[in-house]
Amino acid sequence: MNQKFFVVDSQQLWLNETVQILRSQYPQAEVITATNTIDFLNQLSTYQPDLVVIDISIAEKPGEIPSVNTGIQLLKKIMLNYPQLNIVVQSAHIKKLVRIKPEIDARIGGFTVADKSFSTAEFLRRVEWSLQGLVNTKDIPYINSASQVKPEWLRLLDLAFGEGLQDRIIAREFFVSERMVRHYWLGLQEALDIDCDELKNQGKNLRIVTQIRAREVGLID
Repeated sequence: MNQKFFVVDSQQLWLNETVQILRSQYPQAEVITATNTIDFLNQLSTYQPDLVVIDISIAEKPGEIPSVNTGIQLLKKIMLNYPQLNIVVQSAHIKKLVRIKPEIDARIGGFTVADKSFSTAEFLRRVEWSLQGLVNTKDIPYINSASQVKPEWLRLLDLAFGEGLQDRIIAREFFVSERMVRHYWLGLQEALDIDCDELKNQGKNLRIVTQIRAREVGLID
C-alpha cells in the first residue's frame, strides 16, 4: 500500500515546495494538503495519513491570519486524538514547542521537528525518522522542569507581559493571593535557570530578565 502524506501550511509557496520535495523522494506516495485548521481536521479522520507535515503558524479558517497559538492548540488536539500518528513540525517557530513538550515526549507515534531554514536533505531526514516512529526533540529549547511546564506560568507571562498587569491585579485574575503569584514567579524563574539573588546583586531588573529568557526559550512570543 502506498504511503499517504498530509501537508498543512498556510503559506502557499512553502506548501507547494514541501509537496514537491516529498513527491521527489517518495514518488509512489499520495500527498494531500490543507492551508487551515478547519480543512485539515475535516479530512484527517477519513484520509488516515501515515505522516503529517505541519506548520504551527496556521490559520484557523480560510482568510484568517496564521497564528502560533492556533497551531499549538491544533497540534495538542491531534496528538491527543491520534496518538500513533507520525508528525513532522516544519516551522520557523520550533522553539515555541517548549510549551507542549510534555505532550510531545509522551507520544506513541513518531515526532520530529524541522526548522524551515533546514536543507532539503535534513528535512527529509526528519521525515524518515518520524516515519520510523522516532521522537526527536533536540531542537526544542531546554528549560529546567521542561517536562512540567505549568499552565499558570504561561498565563502569568501573558498577564504580566502581554497585558502589562502588576502582581496585585494578576492575583485577582488567578483568584489567589499575591504571595501565590510570587510563588509562580519563583517556580518559573527556577525553571528558566534565573539566579534571582545574583541578578539583584548585579542591580538587574528581575522582571525584565525573566521576560527576555522566557522569550528566548519560546514561552512567549
